Amino acid sequence: MASYNLTHLKQLEAEAIFIMREVAAQFEKPVLLFSGGKDSIVMVRLAQKAFSPAKFPFPLMHIDTGHNFVEAIDFRDDMVAKLGANLIVRYVQDSIDKGRAQDEKGPNPSRNGLQTITLLDAIEEFKFDAAFGGARRDEEKARAKERFFSHRDEFGQWDPKNQRPELWNLFNGRKNPGEHFRVFPLSNWTEMDVWQYIASEKLDIPNIYFTHKREIVVRDGALLAKSDFITLLNGEKYEERIVRFRTVGDMTCTGAVESTADNLDDIIQEVASARQTERGTRADDKRSEAAMEDRKKQGYF
Repeated sequence: MASYNLTHLKQLEAEAIFIMREVAAQFEKPVLLFSGGKDSIVMVRLAQKAFSPAKFPFPLMHIDTGHNFVEAIDFRDDMVAKLGANLIVRYVQDSIDKGRAQDEKGPNPSRNGLQTITLLDAIEEFKFDAAFGGARRDEEKARAKERFFSHRDEFGQWDPKNQRPELWNLFNGRKNPGEHFRVFPLSNWTEMDVWQYIASEKLDIPNIYFTHKREIVVRDGALLAKSDFITLLNGEKYEERIVRFRTVGDMTCTGAVESTADNLDDIIQEVASARQTERGTRADDKRSEAAMEDRKKQGYF
């Protein structure tokens, strides 16, 4: 494997570690949002480095849609067990059962938007005042508007036009009762940075990120994996393809890419030549020009 011990990665790592320590200093009850995806895996490694030799001083939390890839959930549970970390899981299905949320209709109903309700309820339940997320500014134009410290009002909402300035390395975590912050230590990272860091740190990742055979259906240009949550339309059929996933989310809206990349070096080369962002495979982001921003205003990740 090639060496990815790059100076800019060390700079990004130092920046992220500084932000994590700032959160530990300024907030009383932080939590790290952890799905078992590549970005949250990197976040956990950064948290380990930030507070070593002690354990990182906050729990992990996953908002489980129930429409996840089995590989990601199995990896999540295995990694948490190895870490000896405290994992909190809250389920979108419970929000539906309580009448707090309602499933979408249609052939591939997404629960991504419904996660907002479950997330805000969990933040209120545990009185978390800061939630680490793995979002990066290169992912999507709404993400690019975020600060490192993203203020959320008492309703969990985000106002992109009313964000606090962040000058040099000064971060303002002051808040009123009931308010909280989302904190994004990976804001300045790119998809390439994440993969190079994973290679440099020799981090384990779910095998879904590597090439494999999978039954998929092509719908609106997206390669959707076969699952119990997708209803085939007239004329559609599943076919076996050689694919991998650049991002891991709800199975009903996360598209695969055709790929033969079976190792980290190949993935890095593939990302270097890609002409579509990783979230370009996410069908839920294509529902409107401002789909992500609208969800974030309501309290999405």
